[in-house]
Amino acid sequence: MCESTNFMKVQEGKNVRLWLGILLLVGILLRVALFVNYPAVSYDDTHSYRRSANALLNGLNDYDGTRTPGYPTFMALVGPDRAVYAAQLVMGLGITLCWFLIGWKASGKLWFGALVGLAHTLDPGQLLFEANLLTETLTTFWLVLSFLGAFYWFTSPEKRSFWLGLGIGLSASLAALSRPLFIFMPILAALFIFVSYEEGKLHLHWKPLISVLLPALLLIGGWMSWINQRFGVFSLSTMTGYHLMQHTGYYFEDAPDEYAAIRDVYLEYRDQRIAEYGTQGNTIWRAIPAMKEASGLGFYELSRTLQDISVQLILTHPLEYLSRVLKGWWLFWRAPVYWDSSMITSAVLASAVNALVLAARGLLFLTNMIFILSSLLALLLKRLRQLWRIQPFHWLLCGSVWAASILSSLLDHGDNPRFLVPLQTVVVFWVLWIGYQTWQSRMKPKVLSGMDQYA
Repeated sequence: MCESTNFMKVQEGKNVRLWLGILLLVGILLRVALFVNYPAVSYDDTHSYRRSANALLNGLNDYDGTRTPGYPTFMALVGPDRAVYAAQLVMGLGITLCWFLIGWKASGKLWFGALVGLAHTLDPGQLLFEANLLTETLTTFWLVLSFLGAFYWFTSPEKRSFWLGLGIGLSASLAALSRPLFIFMPILAALFIFVSYEEGKLHLHWKPLISVLLPALLLIGGWMSWINQRFGVFSLSTMTGYHLMQHTGYYFEDAPDEYAAIRDVYLEYRDQRIAEYGTQGNTIWRAIPAMKEASGLGFYELSRTLQDISVQLILTHPLEYLSRVLKGWWLFWRAPVYWDSSMITSAVLASAVNALVLAARGLLFLTNMIFILSSLLALLLKRLRQLWRIQPFHWLLCGSVWAASILSSLLDHGDNPRFLVPLQTVVVFWVLWIGYQTWQSRMKPKVLSGMDQYA
């Protein structure tokens, strides 16, 4: 018996090294090829992150509050753009390994873990984003660490501790400070850990709740208090008013006459934007300097004023607002791939990558639609929950995606598809999981039927 057990352990070790080796080989080769052939890509937001990073290095004296400190701190610590790019590639490999671990331990199958890990690495929306000087890769890294911690909390009671809860809360809080949309993550994780249903009884766990929420109270609460003290806005950033304009800019002509100077300037820029792009989205970022000049307001005063105007307009135009929320929610699932084909010197290679990106987007969009339908059906039908072996961890993943889709649509109506990027692999994992469980359920009757002939 002892020899048999040792043999199985040795064999499992060989299989782990095999699958892990394949995953690492593919992940490293792809990222090295990307780093050599594709440069770091800057976007409109990149400059403000770098400006905030420089302000952090100067002791916050010049910090303007437009960005939460997560990504600027990362840039300040790592250094120049090329180094940031390399660090994001390393984090991308780390994210891949986390998903490998989750998939393996959840299913008990090494190949399934490798499949989930490869799904992340081979997704051009994830891989190419690691070259972008934007927050998504860092946010994804913190989110997957919080999911990994939660997975062990749910599946390994012997590993539950104050420190594990603290780690989950810290990772979730750092995700929020990297991408403010995910301010709900510490709360969502804490609720799932706080409440459990065991042996027909509801149990409340106060100590874990405190351990998960403590980092959020210290980090997020502390940051919001500092923003309020410095700029007079109790928020994660000073940009709330500008973000709401992505919604209310569509009917900003109805702004009260007391704000005529601001209103007229914005409408002028909105008309230009519509003529150029066919939509008013992101008009506000071009209009800010002219609106400041016309109104005599500073940057922060203008943001607070636009927030007040937007709240009034939303209350007086609830159907308009809800229609934009629904449209933004639908855009959330579009599965975008953010990359710059002009950065690839070879026209043939650029064309091949573009074809791959289009195919991947189609597959991911289909995956997103399956996620929406299957998660709703699982919520309604106990039989499906049992068939797919849906556990609290899966509901945490599902809840995080739904919360992000709804919250992002309520607060912003601009680049909504980008908000799914940090959670796209969560959606892929869910669909792979239910597909695997469905396949397993179909295989079991065949196995039993095959055994009958030997009875």
